Amino acid sequence: QVQLVESGGGLVQAGGSLRLSCSASGRTFSSYAMGWFRQAPGKEREFVAVISRSGDTTNYAGSVKGRFTISRDNAKNMVYLQMNSLKPEDTAVYYCAAGRLVVVTPQDFGSWGQGTQVTVSS
Repeated sequence: QVQLVESGGGLVQAGGSLRLSCSASGRTFSSYAMGWFRQAPGKEREFVAVISRSGDTTNYAGSVKGRFTISRDNAKNMVYLQMNSLKPEDTAVYYCAAGRLVVVTPQDFGSWGQGTQVTVSS
């Protein structure tokens, strides 16, 4: 398994931007599809974005499409989530996850980070 550590969360006003980072340990990072998920209080964990092993395929939740961008740097074992035009409803704990497939279901991701809090004020 791969070990994941997220960073970059914080408090931002509506309309602002944040960039989340996820650092992965191990020499097999490039063999994993990487995803971002989020969980708001009282809600289930939901899919945000996923990127393929090579980075040539991405998929986004409809609620973030056009505002968020997922990217990865396999040389640095890093995956990123650029979040623009943030809305209060984007407030959640954001998790980085590693899996074998470019899918949207949390159950298909076997390694998870501890999460980073994103709070968007109105």
